[in-house]
Amino acid sequence: MIAIFDYGIGNIHSVRKALEKLGARTVLTCKEDELSAADKIVLPGVGAFDDAMECLERGGAALLKKQAACGKIILGICLGMQVLFCESEEASSHKGLGVLDGRVLKFRGGLKVPHMGWNRIKLGVSGRDCPLLRGIDDGEYVYFCHSYYASPREVPVSAGLTEYGTDFTSVAWKDNVYAVQFHPEKSQGAGLRILRNFIALN
Repeated sequence: MIAIFDYGIGNIHSVRKALEKLGARTVLTCKEDELSAADKIVLPGVGAFDDAMECLERGGAALLKKQAACGKIILGICLGMQVLFCESEEASSHKGLGVLDGRVLKFRGGLKVPHMGWNRIKLGVSGRDCPLLRGIDDGEYVYFCHSYYASPREVPVSAGLTEYGTDFTSVAWKDNVYAVQFHPEKSQGAGLRILRNFIALN
């Protein structure tokens, strides 16, 4: 069973629909017992960092950190990726979950934001070993919509990179925690393969 964490922010229903299309059993929940009993947790998200963390801190932040520490497989998507890190330049009042070490930065240099549309994934240091990217070609296109990006402190965490003014981390991976800046549920064949890989993780 895959629990999709319903914390009031996110592209929840499109993620759930994509997972169920691939044969996964899902539950949309914010209940501690259901999140604890699930095999995996998906943390989706669109919107602002402060808003997301405010919702999580009302119920779920401590549980998510506990589940990650216990080895539960977690996938953060878009804003759900960013809140897994320690802090964000977007935030004025909230820290991140700190499940992954690093900061979330704003695109600079006069780049148009949000970075929206199709762009390529280049395999990073750990990309060829990352189970989430099994069968994904170097240079595969996926769909983005974001104005900030995660900068992991540890280079091997960057399993996938995308160029937009700078090479930013578009896929993060450390142990049982995975995260993608793009929207796999909107990324057609490549995105469905990534979600299929996620379903198969154990």
